[in-house]
Parts: sequence; C-alpha cells; structure tokens
Amino acid sequence: SVAQVPVAEGKSVQQTVEILTRKLELLGAEKQGTFCVDCETYHTAASTISSQGQTGKLMYVMHNSEYPLSCFALFENGPCLIADANFDILMVKLKGFFQNAKANKIESRGTRYQYCDFLVKVGTVTMGPSARGISVEVEYCPCVIANDCWSLLIEFMQSFMGNHTPGIPSVFGTKHDSIYSPADTMVQYMELFNKIRKQQQVPVAGIR
Repeated sequence: SVAQVPVAEGKSVQQTVEILTRKLELLGAEKQGTFCVDCETYHTAASTISSQGQTGKLMYVMHNSEYPLSCFALFENGPCLIADANFDILMVKLKGFFQNAKANKIESRGTRYQYCDFLVKVGTVTMGPSARGISVEVEYCPCVIANDCWSLLIEFMQSFMGNHTPGIPSVFGTKHDSIYSPADTMVQYMELFNKIRKQQQVPVAGIR
C-alpha cells in the first residue's frame, strides 16, 4: 500500500515525517537503510500529434531503489512496461516521439524500516528544491496475494498512521486473487505523485 499522509497542523513536512518515524521506532521498527522512487514525465511530441491526429498522451518513466536493475514506463490508465535500467538511454533516442517535461520530475526519498514481517518506507516527496508531501509505503513481505493480507495491513497501518490509514488501493480492485507485482507498487506511486502535482496547481489561501 502506497499512501499520502497529510502534513500535521502547525508542523512542517520534515517535522511530520519525524513524528511518523518516531511512532514506528516506538513500535520497535528498525532502520534498514534508505530508499528512493523517482518519476519523470514525458509527453507526446507535438509533431507526432499533428501528423497522426492523436491526442497527446503522458508517459511516466520511473525508478525504484528496491529494484535497481529495472526501469518502469507507465501510461495513465494504461499498461506498465518493466524494462532494463538502460531504458532511459532509449528514451533519449525517442525524443522525436516523447519529450521530457523536465520541470515535472518528482521523487520520494526517505528511510526504510523493518518491523517483524512488515517493510515500511516513509518518504518526503519533492519537486525541484521544495518538499511537496509525505508518502508511506507498507509491504507485508510473506504474502503475494493482496486480498489475503489487506486486513492485516490495515491493522498495522492504524497503529502508527491513525486516522490517515488509507482505503484499499484502486490497483487491488483489478487484482482480486492474483499475484501482486512490483508494477502494482509503481502504479500507486504514479497516482500519488499525480495527486500531489495537482494539489500544487491549486492556489491555497493562507499558506505563507
């Protein structure tokens, strides 16, 4: 499960991350290094749209430190391609078809925690130099069928996320009893990043 946790009232992103990690450490979770998930946005080149009369599509090229030899290419509401890490070089060659929206690079990085059979990653989501939000990824390592362990995940997440425990991810709805894969995690990160991007586009009164 990958979810966004709102910033606590009167606190900064960093302070909220510290509150979450302190709760995890009080439970007995141990630090297991760091993690990073990044996402670059590519849009269909203008020449391709005009020559083929198609509407522009966005493609997200993502990396996850948990899978260092892989690169994930995702279309919104579409397939997820899992390729070798040198897929990025191929994207440079495809610049006639897909162009990098450089200003849109977004990433989440933070600390990995192990608690019994659970792996928890609390990350700060950044776009450019500024922190934009908080992500929490929770994995129950012994189980590969999402529906078999969802109630257990919920119970564990409530112990440190409280009211901010997420509902069942949309990606689970299509999985039912099939095997969960790394691509399912990346789809959730893509949805989270897009949600955070949209939140930034809405001017909010009272933020200084």
